[in-house]
Amino acid sequence: MIDSPELPEAEEASSSVDFAFDEKAVPSALRAGVAVIHAFWRTLPNAPGVYRMIDAEGTVLYVGKAHSLKKRVASYARGIAPTARIARMIAETASMEFVTTQTETEALLLEINLIKSLKPRFNVLLRDDKSFPYILLTGDHAAPQLTKHRGARTRKGDYFGPFASVLAVNRTMNALERAFLIRSCTDSVFSTRTRPCLLHQIKRCSAPCTGEVSIEDYAVLVGEARAFLSGKSKAIKEQMAHEMEAAAEVLEFERAARYRDRLAALSAIQATQGINPRSIEEADVFAVHEQAGQFCIEVFFFRTGQNWGNRAYFPKADRTLSEAEVLDAFLGQFYDDKPAPRLVLLSHEVEGADLLQQALSLRAGHRIEIAAPKRGEKRDMVEHALTNAREALGRRLAESSSQLKLLEGVAEAFNLEETPRRIEVYDNSHIMGTNAVGGMVVAGPEGFAKNHYRKFNIKSSEITPGDDYGMMREVLQRRFSRLLKENPRDPTQNIAEAEPEEGMPGSLPSWPDLVLIDGGAGQMQVAREVFADLGVEDVALVGVAKGLDREAGRETFIVEGKPPFKLAPRDPVLYFVQRLRDEAHRFAIGAHRQKRSKSLKEGGLQEIGGIGPQRKRALLRHFGTLKAIERASMTDLEGCPGIDQATARKVYSFFHEKAG
Repeated sequence: MIDSPELPEAEEASSSVDFAFDEKAVPSALRAGVAVIHAFWRTLPNAPGVYRMIDAEGTVLYVGKAHSLKKRVASYARGIAPTARIARMIAETASMEFVTTQTETEALLLEINLIKSLKPRFNVLLRDDKSFPYILLTGDHAAPQLTKHRGARTRKGDYFGPFASVLAVNRTMNALERAFLIRSCTDSVFSTRTRPCLLHQIKRCSAPCTGEVSIEDYAVLVGEARAFLSGKSKAIKEQMAHEMEAAAEVLEFERAARYRDRLAALSAIQATQGINPRSIEEADVFAVHEQAGQFCIEVFFFRTGQNWGNRAYFPKADRTLSEAEVLDAFLGQFYDDKPAPRLVLLSHEVEGADLLQQALSLRAGHRIEIAAPKRGEKRDMVEHALTNAREALGRRLAESSSQLKLLEGVAEAFNLEETPRRIEVYDNSHIMGTNAVGGMVVAGPEGFAKNHYRKFNIKSSEITPGDDYGMMREVLQRRFSRLLKENPRDPTQNIAEAEPEEGMPGSLPSWPDLVLIDGGAGQMQVAREVFADLGVEDVALVGVAKGLDREAGRETFIVEGKPPFKLAPRDPVLYFVQRLRDEAHRFAIGAHRQKRSKSLKEGGLQEIGGIGPQRKRALLRHFGTLKAIERASMTDLEGCPGIDQATARKVYSFFHEKAG
């Protein structure tokens, strides 16, 4: 890990001999901070530990670790500030705190924990810290279950991962079920089964629940799956190939075919994604790229000889730091709450690699290697990750730079006095008036702000089912009534000058500059009436009416004080507004589908007009599950006994008709 790379530790002789604080030799801006640091330095031991630099308000500015606290702090106490970052850090220091440790490895682990919990602004910070999905092979049941897992590892069993996404987990689990016939059902379902389920019929489960396989034979399958996920894929495949050949020699062709299918499933696991290393069973690959003062770290996960996905990170780091320094600081935080593989490959050599290697090996109980390869297959893997890092950072920079231009274009197109900092877009979703939901999405200078999105379950009993105007009225009344109550604003105050909502990313203000309504003149009139009733002023309203046949690119815009107009077909602002409208549509439909799914679970298929208990039983008896009914085609529904063409059309329309 890197503490202050610009400030090497003081020489051994300097650390043991006191030196006077020469105020004249220190720049005036640093004198107060240097005096504080020098006072603490005098009593420090020559031992490993962690130090915190704290400002006058008690906020931690920086957390660092050192092999020798006295030598490290002496570097600051001399008032040496080779970069503006270090100068600011020293100047703002009003106090310091220290923790001594037995070893530098302990200091490293403590430093990582403190950085992640305190988030000091002068440290490199891992901003995207959501947990990764894993595959869990449970260990608290006689017939272990294969399942997805995310979060704390409180359940007994073996955890395999991490995977970059749930999609990668699902793909791998599907292949593992075909290869090892391990159950994925919950323990409660397992205990109530009286006959094998559909997964057994399609050869994806050995059905230990009903005794189709003995617990002893099932344990053998579980052992093979565990060995495969632990990196012994080659041995497992060779064993299956041997069993297949042995079965064929004694003319047991059905058993040989089962082994053949299981081998094919294992091969599918190792051939599903991008590059798959030939000589490396498990590794994490890190590549860092810097451009325009921003950093991107791309991480690839390789397990059992296959690519389990990748993820891009954009850590918060001072632009004066080098790529190697940012990567060094990132690695410790990344592995703070997740196990490391036996091999970690880096695009750059980092100063703290040896110490981090010791810490990770100590925690894992076996040797972990951290290396920056120069040639061969390992270097090819790193170069592949580096290419992805460059592309990911390029996309991010292009999006952020073009976003401001688009917002300026929006201001010009809709005659706004200021470039909007917060745009809210509203849309409704329902099917024939049922499960009606309103959606609000928010965008600003950094793109969509998804943690500002809101959904509104339509509550009013006075609204006629399918009344889009009434739904829009309720959504806007609820949104702006609450906004007026929680964030009252002086009507004479310019929204652009309003204080941003505290603690929210992108420093978005709480009040919108611009409200986009997905609809024509009717919806716009409703919005104007709501704003007039509530006394909302200085919020621009724009209606986005769909083009002929709902064709994208032919939208008509309705703005107060102007006749309806269209934008040029290739105008970037038109594409931007389409993206905003489509995102609102996606969000509203998603909220509607969640509500509809909940209604179906609670009320059953009777929620669909014309479907009573008898037809519900017929559908479930024919298709098996509600999910299968939802996916069924018109032809399949018409082929269900007891379901005529009209009823099939109602069922199909309920699940497939476009919401809006």
